[in-house]
Amino acid sequence: MTMHDRLHFEGKVAIITGAGQGLGRQYALLLASRGARVVVNDVGGDLRGGGYTAEVADQVVDLIRHQGGQAVASYDSVLSGEKIVETALATWGTLDIVVNNAGILRDSSFHKMTHEDWEQVLQVHLHGCFRVTRAAWHVLREKGYGRIIMTTSAAGIYGNFGQANYAAAKMGIIGLAQSLAIEGRSRQIHVNCIAPIAGSRMTETILPAEVVADLKPEYVSSLVAWLCHADCMESGSVFEVGAGYFSKLRWERSEGLRLPLAAADIPEALVKSWPTVLDFSASDHPESAEDAFAPVLKQLRTHQAN
Repeated sequence: MTMHDRLHFEGKVAIITGAGQGLGRQYALLLASRGARVVVNDVGGDLRGGGYTAEVADQVVDLIRHQGGQAVASYDSVLSGEKIVETALATWGTLDIVVNNAGILRDSSFHKMTHEDWEQVLQVHLHGCFRVTRAAWHVLREKGYGRIIMTTSAAGIYGNFGQANYAAAKMGIIGLAQSLAIEGRSRQIHVNCIAPIAGSRMTETILPAEVVADLKPEYVSSLVAWLCHADCMESGSVFEVGAGYFSKLRWERSEGLRLPLAAADIPEALVKSWPTVLDFSASDHPESAEDAFAPVLKQLRTHQAN
């Protein structure tokens, strides 16, 4: 593909959760405008996960159809992922793309957070992501093709005051996506995470109004479209995106301290050389569990050789 080629999605069927408003709405409009047939999933609830209205999803479907595209509404909760997938299969007989975007917020400092606030946020974000993706997985595996986008957050990656529940769910989604990228590789199922920053119901409570107004969802949708495209070979990656800024994240590990095993169980030996553990002047970038184990195994083999 050259930089002047237009991304097309003819023949592809996409599910987008939380597609009635904000980011999800923009993803649905963009993919549909490029030829995708879209399941617009949204329960129409409020930011805390309460309420229900079909109008939110219906409006997006009507707009897509008015613009000449193909779309169908799904009003099911992401916790009923199999029903959402069945909507795609019953309507078009197949599925190619899943964008897990739906979410709620129940912000509270940790000492005030209720069990319900914790459970509801994890249910919608992490469990909902699992339920929708798990229902789609067998379809994608059988056809030997799929593109899955998971939505994480800066709060999950870095932490944020008052969002322990949200952060835990969003970091869990990264782990889920990383594992599925490995499991899906042989079946051409690519799985990536995005950490979007855009004006939405979720950011209007923490950002100034003028910033929210300028952080348009359109500035995020281009990355989603590319990661969903057949020509994109990226998988197992995490991207930060917003306001025309696109970046890929990776782990960085300090060179580390290597204590002789005879001293490894002596706390004072570690404390004495603690600055070495924290020194990133010589670092590497592990990309797998095997990379994570490598320095430990090397240290053990050195001990055994001696």
